Parts: sequence; C-alpha cells; structure tokens
Amino acid sequence: MKVLSVASECVPLVKTGGLADVAGALPAALAAEGVKVTTLLPGYPAVMAALGGGRALRRIDDLFGGPARLQRGEAAGLDIIAIDAPHLFARTGNPYLAPHGGEWADNGIRFAALGAMAALLATGGVRNVAFDVVHAHDWQAGLAPAYLRFGARRVPSVFTVHNLAFQGKFPVDLFPRLGLPPQALSVEGLEYFGTLGFLKSGLWYADRITTVSPSYAAEIRTPEAGMGLDGLLRGRAGAVSGILNGIDTVEWDPATDRHLAANFSASALEGRAANKAALQRRLGLEEDPDALLMGFVGRLTWQKGVDLILGATPAILGCGAQLALLGTGEKPIEDGARGAAWAHPGRIGAEIGYDEGLARLIYGGADVLLVPSRFEPCGLAQLCALRYGAVPLVAHVGGLSDTVVDANEMALAQGVGTGVHFSPVQREMLEAAVWRMAGLWRDRDAFARLQANALATDVSWTRSARRYAALYRDAIADAG
Repeated sequence: MKVLSVASECVPLVKTGGLADVAGALPAALAAEGVKVTTLLPGYPAVMAALGGGRALRRIDDLFGGPARLQRGEAAGLDIIAIDAPHLFARTGNPYLAPHGGEWADNGIRFAALGAMAALLATGGVRNVAFDVVHAHDWQAGLAPAYLRFGARRVPSVFTVHNLAFQGKFPVDLFPRLGLPPQALSVEGLEYFGTLGFLKSGLWYADRITTVSPSYAAEIRTPEAGMGLDGLLRGRAGAVSGILNGIDTVEWDPATDRHLAANFSASALEGRAANKAALQRRLGLEEDPDALLMGFVGRLTWQKGVDLILGATPAILGCGAQLALLGTGEKPIEDGARGAAWAHPGRIGAEIGYDEGLARLIYGGADVLLVPSRFEPCGLAQLCALRYGAVPLVAHVGGLSDTVVDANEMALAQGVGTGVHFSPVQREMLEAAVWRMAGLWRDRDAFARLQANALATDVSWTRSARRYAALYRDAIADAG
C-alpha cells in the first residue's frame, strides 16, 4: 500500500509543533504494517538543503504565480517529495510567520499549492508515480481532499486534525485563484462564516477524519470544544475516529540520550538522581535530592495552562516542592515565569526560550511533569515524561486523559496508576492535585510504584500504526 502523507512540517527538517513529530515518526512505524509512506512537503530552504536537489519528477510552469518543480529524494530516512517553488517557500525562519511576527499575506496560496500538488501526485499527474491513499494533516493540507474530490481519478483521503484551534481561514475573494469548481464555494464545501475554511475543507471532503486521541475526537463534537465546527463533525460522526499519537522510542530513550547528565533505564534508575542534581544546578535551584521537583516543558500559553501553574505557586512551594519551567510564548506569561523565579530563588527556576538539552534534562531529572492544558488534542510532553520517569500531573482533557492513568484509590490498590489527573481545569483543582502528588511523594514506596508504571507504559507508535493501516484499507475498500 502506498500512502502520500501531506504535511507542512516534519522532523527533523522543520518543526513548530507536534504535527512535525507525527509526520516524521509515523512512516517508520507504518512500514512494519506493509505501508510505504512518501511525505510531500513545501520546499522550504531547510527541506531543499536536506534533499540536496533530489530527482526532478515534474516541472510546473505556473504554480499560483511562479514556476515550480517537484523534487524527490531521501532525507533523514524519509522518502520526500518537495515542492520547489521559490516564490512560495524560499523564506527563512518560521514557515508560517513573516519576520514582523504576523502571518505571511499569501499563506492561503502557499498552502493551496500544497493541496493541489498532493492531488496531482495522487491522481496520475506525474509519470510512474501513484498512491492508494492521501493522508493530509491539519489546515495547511486541508485543500488536498477538496482537490481530490473534484479530480479526474478517485483516490481516497484521510484528514487528521492535530489541533482544531488552528483553522486556516482566508478571505473569500481568494477562491477564484484556487482552481476549484464553483460548487466548492458553498456551506457544503469551503465557505465558512463568510471566509474560506481550509480546515473545514478537510473535514468536509475527506473520506476519513482522525484526531490524535479518542477523547479529543469526542470533545470536538461538542459546542464547548468544537470551535464552530461541532455541527459538521457530528454530521460526519461515522467518519471520525481518534488514534493516539506515539513517540519515537529510539530517539526518546533515557538509556542512550546524549542530552542527559547520566543515562538510566526502567531497571536501573540510579542515573535519575544525577540528572535531578544537574537540573537543579542548571536552573539555580537548591541541590536537594529529597525535594519534590516539578517541571514544565512547552509553550507558555493560556491553552497550556501555564497561568494556572503560576497561580498555584503558593501550593507548590507550600508542599515543599521546587519548580522548573522551560518554554516561550505569550509575553505576560513569560514575564510571570521570570517574576516567579526572581521572587523565589532556589525554589523556582525558569528559562525562557527552547533548549532541547534542557527539555530532555527536565524529563529525565524532574520527579513530576506538570501538564495542566485547558484542551489538549493529544500532547507529547506527557508521553516523553512517561518514557523518562517524570510522573505526569495532567488535566483530565483530550489525549492527556487517554494516556495517563490516574492514581486514584482503586488504581493504587490495583497497582495501575501512572500519574495524577485533575478536573475541572481550574487553579484550585490544580492545587489539590499538587497536594495529592506531594502525598504520594512522601510515601516513597507508592511513588516508586507510580514511577515504575510510568516507565513501563508503551508510548510507541506500534498500536497506532496498526490502526492507521486498517483505516487506510477501509478507505480504499469504500472507494471501490
């Protein structure tokens, strides 16, 4: 089975979020299921450099305002086709944002090109290139199912929503440039409250819709979490499913991770103490092996609940814990993190920015990882924490609730807990969860069992790859 994965980013070539991790890791996992994945990417400078030119598949004289070539090659173990269109993609920095911080004014055209080239490749527009299924990711690839639906050859499509909050809405006067038939500009198509909805396009035209966790698939069908698309998703409920993300357990392995001060494994945890000490030194915390060290890694945003962490610092400090923060995001929250570290030297440490080595050290040295997201399609931080033995304390939402087993009384009695949940997502409930975790920490045997369960959790792509492969086969069968 040949699958064309269509994404706007992919590790290790270009990354702004979890979509890149999925696009980069899933192909290898699917290979074990007999699925050959080719990834279609915009020809950003980093992508073209990694391909080293590649092999030319086809020249397009005019791709939305300029010439382009489809180039194929291998990079980072992936089979890549890149859209070499300098007028659209030869821009350094963030793939979506201009240097002034706002979105590129032509993002609608840039990512329409991604969808159009996916359909061209899938429907025989390039000699000796064909695919059985197109798997499009997020709004940037949302037009691929539309172009396929109106194409000359029927090729089924799967559309994955990584975060419904990012919808790709553009002025309706862009429509004539897209090359889609007039009937696509309707409520039963791209039209979305007077705009063009690229995410809506994927949800409407794809044969199958997936999200990155079962709970998130249910949540987005409600008015509270559906962000204006819940009605459409309820109408297509039979096509919607949730498949959990995994992580690359070779790349994320505490036994070999070069970023750690000391390597360790589930059966030999001694190295975690050295990592904890190194983390405390790195962030100016008191070097105390008995202090409960809580960490956070991620975007410093309202969605991620970092304001709740800052609001809960009296409880965190009150139970004797330390706090290590790493991330970048909204300026008021960045300032709040800096202020907390300044006000509580030795107890709270914060680094604003992103440092891969420090992130790994937090996973491998913190006792607890805080993930208090207000909504979370899946989340990767808690998966990395489980893999590295930082017990997750998570909000009971989306993929967090699907991947972490709450250590309630019954779970503790049965020995199956892997972390602590709290709900609703409010500061008071986070504080209660912090005190509950502190109680587990004081019972070192209980905490050790919790940590052992976390380390034993299967966070690989194996089960999910099997589900994706089955979904592709179903879509092919239905397409006839």
